[in-house]
Amino acid sequence: MKKLIKKIGVLTSGGDAPGMNAAIRAVIRAASYYKLESVGIYRGYEGLIEGDIITLTARDVHHIIQKGGTILKSARSDEFRTIEGRKKAYDYLDKNEVDALVVIGGDGSFTGAMVFSKEYNFPVIGLPGTIDNDIYGTDFTIGYDTALNTAVEVIDKIRDTASSHNRLFFVEVMGRDAGFIALNSGIGAGAEEILIPEEDMGLDRLLLSLEKSRRSGKTSSLVVVAEGDKTGENVFQLASYVEENLPQYDVRVSVLGHMQRGGAPSCFDRVLASRMGVKAVELLLDGKSNLMVGMINNEMVDIDLELAVKEHHKINPEILRVSEIMSV
Repeated sequence: MKKLIKKIGVLTSGGDAPGMNAAIRAVIRAASYYKLESVGIYRGYEGLIEGDIITLTARDVHHIIQKGGTILKSARSDEFRTIEGRKKAYDYLDKNEVDALVVIGGDGSFTGAMVFSKEYNFPVIGLPGTIDNDIYGTDFTIGYDTALNTAVEVIDKIRDTASSHNRLFFVEVMGRDAGFIALNSGIGAGAEEILIPEEDMGLDRLLLSLEKSRRSGKTSSLVVVAEGDKTGENVFQLASYVEENLPQYDVRVSVLGHMQRGGAPSCFDRVLASRMGVKAVELLLDGKSNLMVGMINNEMVDIDLELAVKEHHKINPEILRVSEIMSV
C-alpha cells in the first residue's frame, strides 16, 4: 500500500560538496510546489538521532543556491550504525510527523539510508552529493563539476610557476578511491602524466615517461596525482624518488586538499542539483523508495540504493586513451 506523503525531511551527510545547498533548496521548493510540508535535519544522521530538526519553507531557502558547503551542516555518525541509534532517529521522525526522507551524500550515507529504510519500511530517496564522482548509476554527482573546475584553475596557476622556473610539479588532487578529478583535470590542464588508483603506472614507467619528456625539449612538467594512487606510498615519497633518479629535475609538490570542496557551485552543479531534488520529491509522491536519483545521458533516472552502493562508477577507457595521446 502506497504511503501518503505529507511531510518530507532532507539531510546532508558525509563530506560536503558544492551544490548541496542547491539540492536542499530544490527539495524544499518542490515540496512546497506539491503542497507538502518539509523539514531540514542538521548534522546528518547525528542530528537526526538528537532530534535537531527545523521546519523549512520555500522562503527559508532563498539565496542559498550560490553558496558552497551545506546550510544543514554535515557529520559522520557512529551511533546511526547501531540498531539503538536508528531507533532514536525513527522516533524523532515519527514525533515530527515526517513521512519520508531525502538523503544527500555518498555511498556511506546511502548505506545508512538503505538499512534504515528496510528496518522501518520508511520511504527514502538518495541524491548523490560528492566531489569524487564515484557513485554508480549517474554520469555526474553533485559537486564534481565544481571541484573539477577548481582543480583546473589552480593547476593552471601552478603551470605558470613551473614554466617560469623549469620545475617538475607533482600536484595531488582529491580522489581516495577514484581518479575522475585527477584524470579530467590532468587532461584539462595539459599534464604530462596522470596517476590514478584505477591504473597503476609503476615507478619505472613514470621515470621513463618523464625522461622522454625532458629529452623531447620540455623544460617543465606537471604530474597530476589522485590521493589514492598506488604508484608511490604518497605524493611526497613519489617526488623524492623521481628527484633521486632524475636529478636534472627541480621537483616540487603541491597538495590542493580541501580547497576542492569549497566555493560557489558551478552552473552545471546548480542545475543538476535542482533537477535531482525535484525528481526525488516526485519519486516519493509516486510511492517509490530505497532509490537513488541519477543522471544518464542528460536524463533523470533512478536506481536501487543497494546497486548504487555495491557497484562502482568506472573510468571511461576512451578518456584514458586520450590522456595517453595528449602526453606526447
